Amino acid sequence: MENRRKPAPTAATLDINCDCKEYVVDYLTKSFPVRLMAVFTDENGNARSEPMSDENGAPVLCRSALAARDRMIEQLCALPPIATALDAIIERFGVDQVAEVTGRTRRLIVGRDGRQVLQSRSPRANVAETRDFMDGTKRILVFSDAGGTGRSYHADLAAKNQMRRVHFLLEPGWRADAAIQGLGRTNRTNQASAPLFRPVTTDVRGERRFISTIARRLDSLGALTRGQRQTGGQNLFDPADNLESTYAKEALHRWFGLLFAGKLEAVTLSRFEELSGLRVEGPDGGMVDDLPTIQRWLNRILALPIALQNGIFDEFLGLVEARIDAARQAGTLDIGVETIAVEHYEVLTDTLLRTDALSGATTHLLELEIARALKPLRLERLDELYGLSGARQQLLRNARSGRIGLLVPARSLLTDEGMRVARFELVRPLKHGHITADQLEESNWETVDPTEFQRLWQAEVDDAASNHKRERLHLATGLLLPVWDKLPSDYVRVSRISARDGRSLLGREVPLHCVPELCQALGLEDEHAFSAEQIVDAVNGTGRPMQIKSREALTLKRSLVNGAQRLELTGWSASRLDWYKAHGCFTEIIRYQTRLFVPTTSAVSVLARLVG
Repeated sequence: MENRRKPAPTAATLDINCDCKEYVVDYLTKSFPVRLMAVFTDENGNARSEPMSDENGAPVLCRSALAARDRMIEQLCALPPIATALDAIIERFGVDQVAEVTGRTRRLIVGRDGRQVLQSRSPRANVAETRDFMDGTKRILVFSDAGGTGRSYHADLAAKNQMRRVHFLLEPGWRADAAIQGLGRTNRTNQASAPLFRPVTTDVRGERRFISTIARRLDSLGALTRGQRQTGGQNLFDPADNLESTYAKEALHRWFGLLFAGKLEAVTLSRFEELSGLRVEGPDGGMVDDLPTIQRWLNRILALPIALQNGIFDEFLGLVEARIDAARQAGTLDIGVETIAVEHYEVLTDTLLRTDALSGATTHLLELEIARALKPLRLERLDELYGLSGARQQLLRNARSGRIGLLVPARSLLTDEGMRVARFELVRPLKHGHITADQLEESNWETVDPTEFQRLWQAEVDDAASNHKRERLHLATGLLLPVWDKLPSDYVRVSRISARDGRSLLGREVPLHCVPELCQALGLEDEHAFSAEQIVDAVNGTGRPMQIKSREALTLKRSLVNGAQRLELTGWSASRLDWYKAHGCFTEIIRYQTRLFVPTTSAVSVLARLVG
């Protein structure tokens, strides 16, 4: 009989799903509460419960709980597979674009033919992947704690890939030190540019608990920036991200007060105490003195239903942001060191403020002219971020200035009395900020049709892209500690001016209207001659009065007359009133007193004639 061999069957197509369903199913199977509980009263009259057992000692199970558990497992297993973040990124961009530096020895990838392939990875694969990313062969890098030990991924000046890193922080976990160490791998010395950090969370507000711990550690240690805390345009985290700051602690204390008074909409006092196990009301009917700490409160919030979590966090963050906005407007917000990236800068004047008698160290006041390249928000990016056709967005144009803006609903602020303040985010080509509903109603913003909006937006983008923004500022540099109390206490901003050619200056900004006061406090003659345009811009921008060097001791200030802001001159003599009017000023009698004003439309030219 002829010996014939049966051919081997063709290899089956791999169909493997690497998700976490089995862990969740095992957890539900073992931990879902299905045992009946017997309720009894203890010797003190308190209701207690204990697991029920039959006469043989076997546990008594609840049929409805068993049915609910089985139904949940059935629905969970019927869901489509959910890939992990790492696998989803590789599947989306492909292995040719993503460098993976992890501890995995095998991974499932999709081949060029669209079929799954089980790929083995040797320990040296991480070295090759790192090299591909630093050389620019692969534009995306994904690394974990296991694969990132001892490696640097920053924009090194010696590497081919010197593009700015955008570092997305996924799954930070409970250990803030591990997350900080990972963030530090893309921010090193000798780099072409500092990275942009993007902590990623879902719409579950409780996840901000993890980001808050990292923000607090960075805020206190400054580990990533060698002692400085980057803020402003290059901020690592927004001040509102740190839920353990002074502002957050004050907001939480007020949140408890509003909860006790029944002025919150998200939750009542009795329900919060029942769900969280935290006591706010004391035996005497008043609020307890030792309220829960913010760390304990945040941990308990994580155990609440998601909808309730989000409602509580929205009201709490409304209190936090209200305090931060108030501190920012008052100039008392500690924002650390702000790096201002400029194309170039020029030192116009250098005034020696002080020389230390022992060390010889000096303190200088520099007048700088800086030129910044404008980076407008392009129309395509605006549509991608906010959407131009949404029902909640409003396309606006300022009737007074002709500028364009997109109005987007933002989180409402919450006052200490529990009143909600409606607020919007106003996005413009070169900046964005927040505006309240009352401010919007009193402003000159009006709606515009989509075609006109896109045309005006594109015109502003084109105009900004072809120009540099030039501005002047005063910077106190050198040995600042001995003169720190002489610097303006209501304006604390430390800045690093970093030019494109590598030059940099570090110091504290001094507003224009504070320069004469600083020189006078240090016993120096103010040698700075401010132009009329600088004076007008300073008074309009800050609302602070400024003295004008002229024949008389004039002061220009901003005054509210008949609901409108005007520029008013004080210190003039009645004998020269006709002279001021002849040079463009005008008068108005208010409460039987003649007051002298400068026209706002031609303030610069009029003031130049007065100074000259």
